[in-house]
Amino acid sequence: MALSEQLVGTALGIAAVAEFLGPFLFGVVVAKTIGEDIVQSNVLTLAVIVSALVGAIAWNLITWYFGIPCSSSHALIGGMIGAVLVGAGVEAIKFGGLNRVLIALFASPLVGFIVGFIMTRLIYFFAQAATPRINVFFKRSQLITAVAMAFSHGTNDAQKTMGIIALSLVIGGVLPSFQVPTWVVAISAGAIAVGTSLGGWRLIRTLGGKFYKIRPVHSFSTQLTSALVILTASLVGVPVSTSQIVSSAIIGVGSAERVSKVRWSVAEEIITAWLITIPASGLLSAGVYWLIVNLAK
Repeated sequence: MALSEQLVGTALGIAAVAEFLGPFLFGVVVAKTIGEDIVQSNVLTLAVIVSALVGAIAWNLITWYFGIPCSSSHALIGGMIGAVLVGAGVEAIKFGGLNRVLIALFASPLVGFIVGFIMTRLIYFFAQAATPRINVFFKRSQLITAVAMAFSHGTNDAQKTMGIIALSLVIGGVLPSFQVPTWVVAISAGAIAVGTSLGGWRLIRTLGGKFYKIRPVHSFSTQLTSALVILTASLVGVPVSTSQIVSSAIIGVGSAERVSKVRWSVAEEIITAWLITIPASGLLSAGVYWLIVNLAK
């Protein structure tokens, strides 16, 4: 195995452990938002939930295959909207909670860009008199920032799965009211940890090399920015797209050094995928629900 592959494997292993521990350390506020604030559980069926998940998963697999860091959060929300509209009607959607989630999903990339830009400018300002040896600091400090980002990623993304599972348990009558059992936290955190350790290389190549040549200072600033933005969103209870925030932070960090440094054509491809994710996953989940209902006749 090449040295670079060994390093990638080690990094993915560390990230997987941190992502598993994240939900246990920072609570389940995002899960409650997903399970309680978007849809009316009393009018839903398990067929609706299954359809929403299948539509979201299908879209995620399509974008994963092509190495596009698409938003699984957008796919999940789109899948829920599509399946719920077809299976339960518009009255089953809580628009107050949905609007809050959509604002967070679409505003967080802009926040990631701005924070990344400012963070990098501050780093360059305070390090302007430093010698090239400061790169050693940035390299070693990435262990801390990478773990922090993995904690925040696991905290936010795993909670979306928890919210769906807990919502399904309520709909199925297993739970009398919405709550997130410890075993749900464990399996959700475990799933995202396994997914990271097994399937992260495609997106690493996109995020780590297609925008511009990443140096230690870029990685340090991007990871710190992403961790701060994602963890803040998790603590206030809003689901965000971690891939969007990391991508926009990378663009912000590169733009802080030189706008022409960023390969904007790659960014445009990703932005296009972001914009079509909600309608695409919504249509897929609606189609899946139609198939389930008609095949069951």
